[in-house]
Amino acid sequence: MPRTLCLAAAQTGPVSVPGSGAILDSAIALIDRASGQGAQLLVFPELFLAPFFACGLEADYGKYFMALDDPLLGRLRGHAATRRLALVLPVAERAADGYFNSAQVLNERGDSLGVYRKTHIPAYFPNERPGGTGSYEKFYFAPGQGLPVFDLCGTRIGIQICNDRLYPEASRALALRGAQVLVMPIAFSTYSDPQHRASIWEVPLRARAYENGVYVLASNRAGTEGPRHHLGHSMVVDPYGMIAARAGDQDAELIVHEAALDEVDRARAAFPWWRDRRPDLYADLVK
Repeated sequence: MPRTLCLAAAQTGPVSVPGSGAILDSAIALIDRASGQGAQLLVFPELFLAPFFACGLEADYGKYFMALDDPLLGRLRGHAATRRLALVLPVAERAADGYFNSAQVLNERGDSLGVYRKTHIPAYFPNERPGGTGSYEKFYFAPGQGLPVFDLCGTRIGIQICNDRLYPEASRALALRGAQVLVMPIAFSTYSDPQHRASIWEVPLRARAYENGVYVLASNRAGTEGPRHHLGHSMVVDPYGMIAARAGDQDAELIVHEAALDEVDRARAAFPWWRDRRPDLYADLVK
């Protein structure tokens, strides 16, 4: 019998107040829509409950973070559980050992399977052009220390948050650990170079899917939030590197795609990286 998993990406819009009633109501509505369309796994964008505060420097940054047992997150978990919908729930996490850019993994019963913390924390210099805010994530987030794989919805998933997707070594490690779906919460903006940024958006998403024979489920923000314009174009990429579903570039949106998990094995047989790779030659990658 064919193995399938109905994947969904919630593309959310601008946020002005962290944890506001509006963003919570929008998230609940997206959970309901995803469930109504048969989705089994739903992912939201990176840090979707707050403005993308890391594009500036604020001393009072604690207001953007929350513990994983925060009642707001509990409401989302509980609502998804009533719909039997698994979630990858991104959050600016306040933990006993630091502040992290995280994603909690929740099964269809609302049980937490663990948390992934973004491992590749970027910092970009600003410039004087419109949208050239730069990024200051290194001021706010400690890096995560692992690349876990989660057993969820009858398959195995790995998570990469935004900048993580640019590091093929991490994607390959997740695939080697059995991940068949790479879930990517993202907050990708055009910064000060809209033409270039728009042209390269899909490149790493399709590459990570093709070179590892995995599905990529990528959820991005859309619309203008202060000086940032988020590109949207959330998507599902199949294990052959082809775009299976894609959102627009302006508005909040939901995309749903029924993934044929047996295609993971077929894609890997067609492009047998696991057979032909030469780890004995790659020592420089980990020096």
